[in-house]
Amino acid sequence: MMRAVHAGDCALATSSSDATFRPRRLIIGAVIALLVAVVAHSVIPRRADLTRFDPAEMARRETAMWRHYYDKRYLPLVFELYETARREQGFSPLDSARIALAAARAAKAFQPTISRSEAEAAIPYLVDYFRLLARAAPVAVDIEDAARTELAWWQARREAVRAEQYGAIIARVSTLLYGIDNADVRRAGLIRAQAMDYRDAHAADITEADWTKIEQQLQSAYGLLKNAISSSTRPQ
Repeated sequence: MMRAVHAGDCALATSSSDATFRPRRLIIGAVIALLVAVVAHSVIPRRADLTRFDPAEMARRETAMWRHYYDKRYLPLVFELYETARREQGFSPLDSARIALAAARAAKAFQPTISRSEAEAAIPYLVDYFRLLARAAPVAVDIEDAARTELAWWQARREAVRAEQYGAIIARVSTLLYGIDNADVRRAGLIRAQAMDYRDAHAADITEADWTKIEQQLQSAYGLLKNAISSSTRPQ
């Protein structure tokens, strides 16, 4: 009799244990499935496209990036770079993060330099940046040329070169990325350079109104670039 009761107790205990373990397995399975979905969402390649940007959003984000850069707020800078790649160009979360980190590291490497030779420290990060962007470009991109051209206008601006001169270098970067060289592209480069000069002229006592004007200038520049891209893809 005692042995029969003991066996029954064991059966009850086993049944209870199974009942407890079953929901736990379901929870663990659900967590694993969620993690797999998150990873897949992050790494599955998207149909990124550098031409898909909205001029107003690009202007707003670039204005924010400038503010973060000059205040040396690198974490918010990375976030804006990430959002630009993700929202405006359609890269996957993983690639957007890689683009943002490469661009921010290039800016951080360049910022403390005081000579052209020192500025070369930014090149490896710019090469990484343009290698990633090139995947979404409408033309084949010479990555090394794009990286060095980008650095060239950074350095020219530092050396107080006139906006007309380094604006042409900015336009050259757009030409390398989009395969377009026309009046709108060149004008867009000049306006971006003029916006930078405006920021520098007001750096000591820049106001919110000044930042608003800069954003408006950048919106005009990106509008011209968008128009140049649209015109080049329109049936003739």
